[in-house]
Amino acid sequence: MAAKKKDSERFTEIRNSKALRDYSVDERFEAGIQLRGTEVKSIRAGKAQINDAFARVEKGEIWLHNAHIEQYAFGNINNHDAKRIRKLLLHRRHIDKIQVALSTGGRALVPLRMYFRDALVKVEVALATGKKLYDRRDDLKKRVVLREVDQAMKQHRR
Repeated sequence: MAAKKKDSERFTEIRNSKALRDYSVDERFEAGIQLRGTEVKSIRAGKAQINDAFARVEKGEIWLHNAHIEQYAFGNINNHDAKRIRKLLLHRRHIDKIQVALSTGGRALVPLRMYFRDALVKVEVALATGKKLYDRRDDLKKRVVLREVDQAMKQHRR
C-alpha cells in the first residue's frame, strides 16, 4: 500500500510577523496551550493571529493575552470567545526562569509562532528585548547589503 500524501492545503503554522522586526530574541521556549475543542478546529483551519499577542506571568502561571482565534464556523452556542486569555503550559523551572528575566525589566515574553506537534498545539514563546528605531534601521541596512552581495555573486557566476 502506498503511503498517504500530506495535504498541502493543510495548516502548517501561524507566525508572529512583527516579533522579529520589533524585538531582538534572546531565548526561546516551547509551550503547550490550554484550548477548547472549537479553538483547535479554528487553528487547524488557519484562522488565528498572534501578531499583537503577549504573555504575562501571573500567580506563578503564564497567560497568553490578545491572541485572536476566530470562532469556529460550524460551532454552536458553546463556541469560544475569540480574544479570551489562554494558559500556557511550561515546566516550573522554565516559568521561574522567565519570571526572573521579566522582573529585571526591559524584556518581554512574546509568542513567535503557533504550530501542531502531532495532535497538540504548541506555542513558541521568546524572551525578547525591544528594538529602538535605529536598531531597526541597522537591520534594514544589513539586509540591503546582503541582497546586493547575493546579486553581485549571481552576476559573477554567469
